[in-house]
Amino acid sequence: MQTIANHRVQFGELAGPVVHGASFFDWQLISTQEIAAAFDYSFEEILAADGIPYAPVVVSTSVDRYPTTGDMITVETWPRSVGDSSVELIYEITDGDGKQLATARMIHVTISQDGTALPLPERVRPDIADACVNYDPTVGPGMEPSENKDLPSFSSSFQIHSPHIEGAELAYFEEYPRFADIALEEYLSERGTSLVELRGEKQPYRIQDWRWEFQAPVQFESTLRVSCDVLEVDRETIRIAHELSSDGRSNITGITEYGCFDRDGAPVPFDESMVTPFRT
Repeated sequence: MQTIANHRVQFGELAGPVVHGASFFDWQLISTQEIAAAFDYSFEEILAADGIPYAPVVVSTSVDRYPTTGDMITVETWPRSVGDSSVELIYEITDGDGKQLATARMIHVTISQDGTALPLPERVRPDIADACVNYDPTVGPGMEPSENKDLPSFSSSFQIHSPHIEGAELAYFEEYPRFADIALEEYLSERGTSLVELRGEKQPYRIQDWRWEFQAPVQFESTLRVSCDVLEVDRETIRIAHELSSDGRSNITGITEYGCFDRDGAPVPFDESMVTPFRT
């Protein structure tokens, strides 16, 4: 199903010359709402019953190229599998020439206010099952262990305020990569690295491949801690393990690989000065 058709990238979606990494999350969320409505189990219906619609449980994504201003993007979304309470969706983002920009896989569960998974309605499951595709794209970060054990860890904490929350009074899905970016930029600043000085023809530290698992939602007015362990550093990628936690509970864990891109959004190697802060 075409869930976003010929959307032209606009200034508000950019961070520098290319889109912010959070834009990929935003496009996935818009697409989820479209396909939910198509299967007659809309976000509006779930919110009216005090449910939390299509909460992500596992998210894996790989970015081939970052769109930039004027690019036209289209998102195709298909169900891959469906269970009693969960549905796995595949998202493919292409540009105006039909070239691949990004691919994502997400497992969604609708949850009640007490945190339990709600079953999909009987009227919905057969239609989703009939629409499932036999497609198994490989996306997400490499998981092989690093041989370098002397790599840094860092963290950051801040309160979840109203601009960060969605209609369910929880931290907005799009905000998670922003929270990780804050922790990363604070670490770089502490190491004396200026993003203003590094950015020019190259755009470093952009999320490129990630797999995040969600254990619990991030509540409004909670204090969120973002803990980061650097797992791998080379000229092609910086791999970081993330844990987002609040009130002594782990909310999100995952692995994120950061890449470097040129001003047209194509991947390029990091400069040596860009990886030096991660080599202790």
